[in-house]
Amino acid sequence: MAEQHTPRSLIVTLYGAYGRETAGPLAVAELIRLMGAVGVDAPSVRSSVSRLKRRGLLVPERTPAGAAGYALSADARQLLDDGDDRIYGRSTPKLSDGWVLAVFSVPEAERHKRHLLRSRLGRLGFGTAAPGVWIAPARLYEETAHTLRRLHLDPYVDLFRGEHLGFAVTAEAAARWWDLAAIAKEHEEFLDAHGPVLRSWETRRDTPAQDAYHDYLLALDSWRRLPYLDPGLPEELLPSGWPGARSAAVFAGLHERLRDAGAGFTRLAPPDRTTG
Repeated sequence: MAEQHTPRSLIVTLYGAYGRETAGPLAVAELIRLMGAVGVDAPSVRSSVSRLKRRGLLVPERTPAGAAGYALSADARQLLDDGDDRIYGRSTPKLSDGWVLAVFSVPEAERHKRHLLRSRLGRLGFGTAAPGVWIAPARLYEETAHTLRRLHLDPYVDLFRGEHLGFAVTAEAAARWWDLAAIAKEHEEFLDAHGPVLRSWETRRDTPAQDAYHDYLLALDSWRRLPYLDPGLPEELLPSGWPGARSAAVFAGLHERLRDAGAGFTRLAPPDRTTG
């Protein structure tokens, strides 16, 4: 199945990859040029920017040259900063690190927030331990707290740290808490789409800026979802042959080869995002 890259997602990916520390606002004309290089037309750029503005992720701001442009909001910067460790490399998870539990209760009069909570916790990588009880590796606590506060959902949630004491074997319990087969499929699809891209670059001596930008932005746009679908469980809790390490290695290879070269096409200095 062909990958789907939405204009809105690609714009967020562009800002996350190249548009933070040193660039300031991006001119609308520049956004149109950069999105055009990955197949997004000008009307789609404008409508996507409008939606991102309504969501509070982009704010209108003039460039130093006086052109109309957009910069990241404070909330968007926090969102991207929180995601850096997941996207660009994470420490090796250990079972002894423990878990963070999110327990929520939403009044019936505000039941629409129940769906929002479930959706957001799922997108943060939480699994379902029981109705109203969600679980994730403990290292996700700070990002979870930031996200719930940003969405004004923190009054409905209590967060706890802990360890699994039984009664099921933890690996068996984790297989109930997360749909590991579905997560593995996402890794395999990333490998199918971007493994050949990396192999192609490994045979090249040159790294043209526009080609590097194109392949890196599409790879990053695909990859940045995966560390949220996959909570990064310790190896002993994963099925044999787990593809997560292989997909991470492919992204790391593309990041190393293409990120800085692609900055030449954006005309922006890339932020210091390194794989770990």
